[in-house]
Amino acid sequence: MAKIQFSRGMDEDSIPEVRLTRSKSGAQGTATFLFENPKALSSTSTQDITGMYMIDDEGELLTREVKAKFVNGQPAGLEALYLMRSAEEWERFMRFMERYSQANGLGFNKA
Repeated sequence: MAKIQFSRGMDEDSIPEVRLTRSKSGAQGTATFLFENPKALSSTSTQDITGMYMIDDEGELLTREVKAKFVNGQPAGLEALYLMRSAEEWERFMRFMERYSQANGLGFNKA
């Protein structure tokens, strides 16, 4: 089981585009999540977006770096940035992404 939530208890159905960067030393990295028309921005959602929660069998990863994108004044997407400050954090994130990609039929393309 691996899932993403923007508010506790509300699973996000929209599958994001994920962009990864990593320092040459491998000690730091970032993951940028781009969600188009996520459920968290729907008109039926009444909860505030306080962060993005990545939940799997090992526990929970959290980022509070979440920004809404608007087109013509209407909510169109969310962008979340997850920072990894050590090789251990990178490895933990990659284990989450492996579970999440298997659960959602995603693939990995190396640039």
